[in-house]
Formats: sequence, structure tokens, C-alpha cells
Amino acid sequence: MSDGKNGLTYAQAGVDIDAGNALVERIKPAAKSTSRSGVMAGLGGFGGLFDLKAAGYDDPILVAATDGVGTKLRIAIDTGNVDGVGIDLVAMCVNDLVCQGAEPLFFLDYFATGKLEVDQAARIVEGIAAGCRASDCALIGGETAEMPGMYPAGDFDLAGFAVGALERGTDLPRDIAAGDVLLGLASDGVHSNGYSLVRRVVELSGLGWDAPCPWDDSVSLGAALLTPTHLYVRAVLKPLKAGHVKGLAHITGGGLTENVPRMLPEGCGAQIDLGAWSLPPVFAWLAALGGLEQAELLKTFNAGIGMVVAVPEAAAQDAAALLADAGETVIPLGRVIDGQGVSYTGRLS
Repeated sequence: MSDGKNGLTYAQAGVDIDAGNALVERIKPAAKSTSRSGVMAGLGGFGGLFDLKAAGYDDPILVAATDGVGTKLRIAIDTGNVDGVGIDLVAMCVNDLVCQGAEPLFFLDYFATGKLEVDQAARIVEGIAAGCRASDCALIGGETAEMPGMYPAGDFDLAGFAVGALERGTDLPRDIAAGDVLLGLASDGVHSNGYSLVRRVVELSGLGWDAPCPWDDSVSLGAALLTPTHLYVRAVLKPLKAGHVKGLAHITGGGLTENVPRMLPEGCGAQIDLGAWSLPPVFAWLAALGGLEQAELLKTFNAGIGMVVAVPEAAAQDAAALLADAGETVIPLGRVIDGQGVSYTGRLS
């Protein structure tokens, strides 16, 4: 044992346990604000507890999803605008869960950094809580990892873990067949995919993150590109619970081209009319400046469609009305057809 003359502390090694404790105390109100039926305990335990019976389930199947925010974090770090990336983190997980037919129940986050800055971390977790509240999903735990030597000063990474449930026999996709209608739900921008290409295009433009946004000069370019991912859960659960939905596709990495087929059975493809909606200005700017071919745009970005809903033709009008009443912009995209993959008619404009 040391006599104390040269004794080291964990803080001197770069890990501040007191800062971690201060963060937990600061974020407790944010976590508590996400509480819902089924939550059994607050933050501070070794694990989070959740009661499925109290949440109203009789014969539940659990569904789990995990994701991150990707290199969109680089813009958040460089601009200091970290408040929305927590919403992105939640959205990337819960939007996936609902595609299986599940209601998101609870969420856990993992925040890793070289040196814990309590204010920065709290703003991020408060964003996570905002995303959870908007999805009726409880934030019941997480991990803050301070790892000196692993991340440059100011850098951090995020991961999220969501668990949902559905009653046995109600999982999606199911019974999709040729003739079913595809409804698109508008995105709020780039969401959280394709940012390595976005950052490359911004480099080519010569613009800084604080420059006026080329398609909306009321905000900076960085702020525009940090628009959070849209949360579709509440809206989509309405036609889902009404029995109208056969399948859902969250349009993430791979775009419409790769994600729509994920909900289609063997022998079925999708025909999508690219003239059914207008390409949002952010994508038009990226395509023009980067010289992106239409096929590249459709395979890298959501191109303005963040979720695709497959419904029977007889229920299409009712499903669209429920989605619109919930605040979604609904676009009739096309149909399920015999075949495979996605075929497009028209052109993006």
C-alpha cells in the first residue's frame, strides 16, 4: 500500500466520479418525465424494471432494437448544438420497433466521452427524454462512460436500446400481397443516415456550419442539417391498432430502394411513383452540389419519405385519414406488385 506521498486518484487519471453523480442528479427529472404504465423504479439501480402486465399486456412478445446517430454527431460536436441528437437516438430505435408492430415501452442510452462535461451530457439526455415522451416510451436507465484517451477533447458517442411489446400473433409484416397500397409519410429532412456523404458535399461547397443555410437563410447550415429525425410512433399506432396496417418500412440507410423490400414477402415487389411528392430542398441541394444520380440519392437518403405503410386497398382511405389526423403528411406512393425489389416511375423533382 502507498504511504500517500505519491498516491494517485481516479480523478487524476481522468475519471471524475463526482461529475458522473452530478449528472445523474441533474437528469433524474427528465427521466421521471417519461414515466408510463409499467415502470417500476427510477434511475439509480443496477437495472431498470418494467411490469408488462401493468402496461396492459396479456400474452406479450418482446421486440428489441438498438441504433446510434452516426456521423451526424460530428456536426453536433463541431457546432455545440447537441440538444436534438438525443431525439435522433430515440427515433432511430423506436421507429424500427413499430415496424415490427410493437409499441415502444422503455429505452436505455449509452453515452461515452473522453471527459465528462455535465452540461453537455445533460442537454443530450434531456433530448433523449424529449424523444421518449413523444413516443410514450420510458427512459428507465443508461450508462455514462468517461474514458480518457479513447475520445478527443469534446467528442462523444451515443447508442440507444429500445424494448417494445406486441400481443402474440399481431407482429408485422403480415399478409402483404400484390395490389396493396403504399402510403409514404414525409420526413423532416435528412434524419440520421447518409451524413458521411452530407459532410463531403458540405466540404465541396466551402461553407461553414455557421453559414446561412442555402435553402433556408433563416437558419444556419449546421442547424438545418441537425433537424431531428421524425418520430412516427404515435401516428402509426393509430391505423395499426385499427387493423389497417399490413407492413411498415422505416426509411433509413439504404433509402427507399433497400428498406421497402424488407417488409415484402417473397414474390412481391413495390412500384413507387417518384412524381407523387416534391423532393425537399435539402436533398435537391445535396444532389445538385454533389452531382448525385437519382439512383444514388434514393439508395443513400430518405429523399423526403421517412416511413412507408402498406395497407389493403379497401383500408387505404381510412388509414390515410388516421395518419393525417395525427399530424402526418401522407403521400400515396404506389402499390405492391408481383416481382421483387423496387421499381420506380417518373423522376424526383
